[in-house]
Amino acid sequence: MLLPPLNEHNLPWMDTIHPIVVHFVIAMGLIAFLFDVIGLAARRPALFEVSFWNLLLATVAIFVAIIFGEIEAGLANPYGASRDLLNWHSTLGWSLAGVLSVLSAWRYVIRSRDPRQLPPVFLVGGGLLALLILAQMVLGSSLVWIYGLHTVPVVQAMREATL
Repeated sequence: MLLPPLNEHNLPWMDTIHPIVVHFVIAMGLIAFLFDVIGLAARRPALFEVSFWNLLLATVAIFVAIIFGEIEAGLANPYGASRDLLNWHSTLGWSLAGVLSVLSAWRYVIRSRDPRQLPPVFLVGGGLLALLILAQMVLGSSLVWIYGLHTVPVVQAMREATL
């Protein structure tokens, strides 16, 4: 066996790591879009630099979140409708990683040409990113707060075969 024994959360470590890491992605992704909007509206190009670094770090963090998310999803033992929801959550997570990677690369090219300029069309991509992040938040929250994946009562009910 490669993993230590599973605890009361059905995990080999103290608690879920995926939500901790994913909160960085949420915050940095939404802040990047917000700073772009404010930077364009207020004509403050310094905010574009802040946005760029938030976007870049969100891109790195999402892959860490996906790694832990896939491991923890495999240990979650989803039941009923939570299976489909978990599949949607996983698919959207990988899609978000792709969108973040494309936006980061695009933003790098824009920044290389002129760090003080940001084409307004880039905001469309940022808006799409923000919408995907919000949709992903709803799915992830539902997995925990509605279906209770990795919560002690649900894990205990599964182990006792009462769920």
